[in-house]
Amino acid sequence: MTQHPDSPLLPACAPSPERERGEPSTSAPGVGRLIGLDLARGLAVFGMYAVHVGPAPGQDGVIGYLMELAQGRSSALFAVLAGFAVALITGRRTPKTGPAGRQAVAKVIIRAVILLALGTALTMTGTPVVPILAFYGLFFLLVLPLCRLGAKPLAMIAVGWALVGPQLLYALKPVVGGRVFLSYGQADGLVSLFFTGGYPALTWVPFVLAGMAVARCDLAATAVRVRLALTGVALAVTGYGGSWLAIHLVPGAAEAVREAEEGSGMPSMPPMSSVSPDSIGIFGDSPAGMLAAAPHSEATLSIVGSTGVAILVITACLAAMDAFPRLRRLAGPVIAVGSMSLTAYVYHIVAIWLLDTEEPTVQPLYVLLGFIASVTVLATVWSRFFQRGPLEWLMGRATGIARRIQ
Repeated sequence: MTQHPDSPLLPACAPSPERERGEPSTSAPGVGRLIGLDLARGLAVFGMYAVHVGPAPGQDGVIGYLMELAQGRSSALFAVLAGFAVALITGRRTPKTGPAGRQAVAKVIIRAVILLALGTALTMTGTPVVPILAFYGLFFLLVLPLCRLGAKPLAMIAVGWALVGPQLLYALKPVVGGRVFLSYGQADGLVSLFFTGGYPALTWVPFVLAGMAVARCDLAATAVRVRLALTGVALAVTGYGGSWLAIHLVPGAAEAVREAEEGSGMPSMPPMSSVSPDSIGIFGDSPAGMLAAAPHSEATLSIVGSTGVAILVITACLAAMDAFPRLRRLAGPVIAVGSMSLTAYVYHIVAIWLLDTEEPTVQPLYVLLGFIASVTVLATVWSRFFQRGPLEWLMGRATGIARRIQ
């Protein structure tokens, strides 16, 4: 279940210096931190499965709450981890320079191009899912010029982007149009990738930048982890709590959101957001959507809240793997899935396509459990014989040409 130095981005984890030198992972200091990232990626994979092949959100009970919780937040966690990966590949604490830096940049570019192509191919299968891979490829290219910045500059840019991006997208709406979910089987264009698609770059890049900033921190220090956890809590409360207050305190906002929600026919989101993901927000008809923290509302408060949840999950996974070594064995199957997250993601899109599932978001619970169980068994068995998943191995081979750069 250890990562190879050339493991791909989605969001793939680059190795520690100890791994690059070929030392056994079991003796490398801080190996729990790397395994913790695999665990977080595995949870993100399961969250994406829940969104695409799980029961409908909004039901009463624990299952309904978990389905709501996965909406938007699992993809945000993926994006934050993707930023973590970019920082790790280009040099975690100290950005690489010289030939090593150029090789790292080339690796990220190659991965981005492959993800753009693979995401387009998955979109053209016609599954009723908006594949995120093409968007991720664009994200990697957009943040690459910032890969040599430290934690504070990256965090400041992420904050500024989260404040400006959604407002700019709202202003551009008359020009670029509203949200467009293309007919199944049609590949996304640049306008969709940047502005109107399921994961528009103008509002999703802050997640990647936040992940890069976290990666630049000294994650071995307990004090740093505590500050990160508190930051995650603060962001989550600001995003979701601030949205709830704003919607209820701004005159006319609650009524506008309610009307949009009723007109959409969409299931409502958790109480703190009080809105549907596609009925309101940047792509809604009311300016009140700018106050929404619902997943995929593309509003500032949504970005803030989801980033906070992602940081909390990552911090908890890192701390758990370091503090409780025995937990690694129990979490082994989830870690195995996370160690080959690209393969696991493509697997479920291809499975939906082969099964000809027309409405993946309203499947019975046993369908979701079947997807999770099958990928977990496959990943666990595969990891006993190979260090990387099949697509991760192919990605590593493709990026091998970067070593020729001098």
